[in-house]
Amino acid sequence: MHPAPPPFIRIENLTLGYDRHPAVHHLSGDIPAGALVAVIGPNGAGKSTLLKGLAGELRPIGGRIVMPGLPPGALAYLPQRGEIDHSFPVSVFDVVAMGLWREVGAFGGLSRTQRQRVRDALAAVGMSGFEARPIGSLSGGQLQRARFARLMLQDAPLILLDEPFAAIDSRTVDDLVQLILGWHREGRTVLTVVHDLEQVRRHFPTCLLLSREPVAFGPTAQVLTPDMLARARRLSEAFDDDAPECHIELPPTAVSPTDEHAHHHNHASHRH
Repeated sequence: MHPAPPPFIRIENLTLGYDRHPAVHHLSGDIPAGALVAVIGPNGAGKSTLLKGLAGELRPIGGRIVMPGLPPGALAYLPQRGEIDHSFPVSVFDVVAMGLWREVGAFGGLSRTQRQRVRDALAAVGMSGFEARPIGSLSGGQLQRARFARLMLQDAPLILLDEPFAAIDSRTVDDLVQLILGWHREGRTVLTVVHDLEQVRRHFPTCLLLSREPVAFGPTAQVLTPDMLARARRLSEAFDDDAPECHIELPPTAVSPTDEHAHHHNHASHRH
């Protein structure tokens, strides 16, 4: 037998939060290279917080994230919409070209080849002819297509998408899903926060169900069960936003595709 390949992402007893109050706590697990993972859970479950932690925008309160197979900075992160000032007079071309910043630097100019790559990325998302349009003139779906074109230019092995399908038309959703599936076929590792469980069932082979803590992680059909979803709802309803800081330090407990739930401590005394 061949030894199992090392994980692309290893999460060890991770707690993330704000002002020492945890939004995600005691999460452990391995994500293999090339995985396509839907991150799901109730509102306020910590899904966006987890992606911020993986992207390096939020320092852990406890535990750690290890990415042994990822060069520094070699990830592409799409936060929820709002990071682009629509009133700023910038063209679609220039916004998409920001995906090349690691190559050209903050003040570098684009070569002819790089400019063609920007046009090719816009064509791939159905936005040819929009290059000179001001970003503020785009619809929600068009803006999201432009943001995906910018991601494509980053050419990253790890892609983190936070609610990429929110508040956009169904045709754009279908097109963006196809782009994500294409990245998966290319062997990239993709984690996507998704609310529509039918989309998850149709397109995402692996699922992480969060409710401030890990509920289940594994094949989607094993995670999206009535019992698991009900458990996530119960945990969410029991959560106390005004509870004191999280001081409990547990030994790492792995949540893996073979473990439906490996986080067993007394929730009655641990409502944080």
